[in-house]
Amino acid sequence: MEVPLWLALIIVGYLGVKLIRPPAWLIAVLLLGGFLLADSVLAPAINTFVK
Repeated sequence: MEVPLWLALIIVGYLGVKLIRPPAWLIAVLLLGGFLLADSVLAPAINTFVK
């Protein structure tokens, strides 16, 4: 069974918020930080590190 990445991320995110209960500011910082890093000059370096 193949699950799309976006669906897996939604499920993992939902379970993480439900079970761990991080503060809302932490969720916002992680989402905004990831969005900003993906569009920065550091994106190629992060991409090679992740792969």
